[in-house]
Amino acid sequence: MKPQTKSTIYWSFLDYKDWKMYMAATSKGLCYVGSQNRPFEELAAWAEKRFPGCPLVESQEELLKYENELIEYLDGKRKGFTFPFDCHGTDFQQAVWNALCEIPYGETKSYSEIAHIINKPAAVRAVGTAIGANPVLISIPCHRVVGKNGSLTGYRGGLEMKTRLLKLEKQC
Repeated sequence: MKPQTKSTIYWSFLDYKDWKMYMAATSKGLCYVGSQNRPFEELAAWAEKRFPGCPLVESQEELLKYENELIEYLDGKRKGFTFPFDCHGTDFQQAVWNALCEIPYGETKSYSEIAHIINKPAAVRAVGTAIGANPVLISIPCHRVVGKNGSLTGYRGGLEMKTRLLKLEKQC
């Protein structure tokens, strides 16, 4: 789904301890958190697909409130986020992303559990696809979704990042 007006996409590079990732926001809220240690091109390609023609403008100031909450989370001092999101997706994707936000900190759910939560029990594969399209890693906690048997499965940020996030939440 395309935004109705041309938005400026502000971006910044979070470089905190051994966490390094690009982030982006519009005036409406956080719209992107990238994969760990990925190049700027990942953000640029995503922005061109989801916000075609919108300018990308570097601004640490615009991203500061989002960075501060993410740093608190990475330090184990925050279990939820208070900032708004500006995520564009289908109604189905939005339902899945909303369900992800309901998974309590330190807990996991399976893909089939998410499918049941959104009242689409036969749509397990589609749920997986929607989770893979989550543009805001960490803040919309897709890392909390695991296989039915508890195994770690795919993650846009990579399984190493997913493992680190789950371990962080278990320690706190």
